[in-house]
Amino acid sequence: MAANNRRMSGKKGAQVGSGGQRRRGLEGKGPTPPAEMRKGHKKNRVATAKAKQSVRRPAPRGRGGKSASELVVGRNPVYEALREGVPATTLYVQQFIDNDERVREALQLAAERGGIHLMEAPRPELDRMTNGLNHQGLVLQVPPYEYAHPEDLAAAAADAGADPLIVALDGVTDPRNLGAVVRSVSAFGGHGVVVPERRAAGMTAGAWKTSAGTAARTPVARATNLTRALESYKKAGITVVGLAGDGEVEIGELDALGGPVVIVVGSEGKGLSRLVGETCDFRVRIPMPGGAESLNAGVAAGIVLYEAARRRV
Repeated sequence: MAANNRRMSGKKGAQVGSGGQRRRGLEGKGPTPPAEMRKGHKKNRVATAKAKQSVRRPAPRGRGGKSASELVVGRNPVYEALREGVPATTLYVQQFIDNDERVREALQLAAERGGIHLMEAPRPELDRMTNGLNHQGLVLQVPPYEYAHPEDLAAAAADAGADPLIVALDGVTDPRNLGAVVRSVSAFGGHGVVVPERRAAGMTAGAWKTSAGTAARTPVARATNLTRALESYKKAGITVVGLAGDGEVEIGELDALGGPVVIVVGSEGKGLSRLVGETCDFRVRIPMPGGAESLNAGVAAGIVLYEAARRRV
């Protein structure tokens, strides 16, 4: 009876509590994730299957060919790619990821853009996909880029009733230079860029970022053989102008820039290759009073494109 009285007494003392579980339970777990990220949901299973197929299946080749799909790895690179409008099909998010600010921003950008599948994947799967790179729990899949054919660029100019203004890159291997050239071509009313199929930069995520979104409206064509593509342009009445430090003509003296023209830019170190240089109708130089030995491809192309656009106005 005495024990019963002690249990019924109003004295305060140590009592067994919930350990804060009730309070935390009331706080909730945040907004409900999209159906594609909810394990067991039908949309999650469908999205998972599609994502695996797109990673493993080789891309079909079209008239200009397609590049392989690409993975952007790491929290900052993924966020920057999404912010700059790089095309993407799937954003893979590691299960139980530390949800920091950069992760939340990447998820928000992907949701706002739409058309990007959100996939939750265990860390071993992301390790396998990235060949062990430090992905930090975020992996963005960039779809294959669909290249145009060199003939398409001249045809687009003809359809617009304009003289073709095209840039061809010979031996340029830095995707950032390709992106910068695409941006300049767009700024000065050009009709596209031609790159060789081998030993040349392609439209990777890095090129997309440097183009600042202009790659969405400025086509890039891929040529199996750049020399033959330039010869085909010449047969169509388009003047081929190559940039060279020892060129015979300065760009300000070349009237051909005011008409149908292909501007060929070589690599910063080696310049134009022998066969490409011999194919050019003119080899022009950019005067540099400051004494610099050479300019990178993006800067050189921008200068000549400005001169061509000035003459056309």
